Amino acid sequence: MQNIKNIIFDYGNVIFKIDFTKVQQSFRSLGISKVEEFFGHRQQDPIFDLFDRGQISAADFRDRIREKAGDWQLPDERIDEAWNSILVGISEGTHDLLLQLKAKYRTFLLSNINEIHYSFIMKYLKSEFGLDNNDHLFEKLYYSHFIGKRKPELAIFEQVLKENELNPHETLFIDDSPQHLAAAQTLGINTFLMTAPDSIQAFVEREGLL
Repeated sequence: MQNIKNIIFDYGNVIFKIDFTKVQQSFRSLGISKVEEFFGHRQQDPIFDLFDRGQISAADFRDRIREKAGDWQLPDERIDEAWNSILVGISEGTHDLLLQLKAKYRTFLLSNINEIHYSFIMKYLKSEFGLDNNDHLFEKLYYSHFIGKRKPELAIFEQVLKENELNPHETLFIDDSPQHLAAAQTLGINTFLMTAPDSIQAFVEREGLL
């Protein structure tokens, strides 16, 4: 990678491992049919986009799950457990690597996330690593539900570039979703598709970023 000065990281499946198959199984256990159409890596019910943008509350989201499951008696806790089952965890050494990269590059986090997952992840960071948040790992963080935009909308990439005065040609965006990378590419941003079993550690070593 030549002339890269800035790195924008996705969170899910770049830093924090997620499992779409597991959450689909969890939704199926709640009584939701056609789960692959309801929620998947490349397509999902509009409710998830709204939740990612913070346009609906956690209570609204849970009611939509109850509606899809045909069970209005589903407790909040069971819905949250099913939804959070997508979240697997962070590999050992990842946070140290991010700090090393931050010392050499301007680094940013750009994540499609929602109220329920954000709460779970903050608790996970505290219990597993003794961290209150991710703030120290990046120059600036962009969580979709706080800013009202989500990938692959061009506006969210334009906001990151403009607010931080980034040259797109000197910027690398790492994500696990092709549709997100395609949007970034239209703005001239360099991209890399993270695909399992590849990892951020292997990518950094392979590309000689440190």
